Amino acid sequence: AQAPQPDPDRRSGGFADRAPPRYSPKMTTTYATARKRSITIAGHETSISLEPAFWQTIEHEAQSQNLPLNALVAQIDAARLDTQGRIPNLTSAIRQYLLARALDNRGGE
Repeated sequence: AQAPQPDPDRRSGGFADRAPPRYSPKMTTTYATARKRSITIAGHETSISLEPAFWQTIEHEAQSQNLPLNALVAQIDAARLDTQGRIPNLTSAIRQYLLARALDNRGGE
């Protein structure tokens, strides 16, 4: 028995007779290094390093919930500590929280 031949469309990513579509984001992406800021949570100061886009997004999220930034970060921190299994670091928890909120806000897209 002969081995099955690979599908030519699959080898080329499904675009055998045409070029793949170009990526065109709705908003311009800029890349920047993380910026460290100090936040007070439950009376203790902690440093958080996030890229400017994440700082802007979490500040907007706090404002939309009528919360001080520290209060929103404290909520994220409390939820992170309630996680079963391996607990992510705070910066990672913030990014995951913001991604989840963005996906929730997309609605039916």
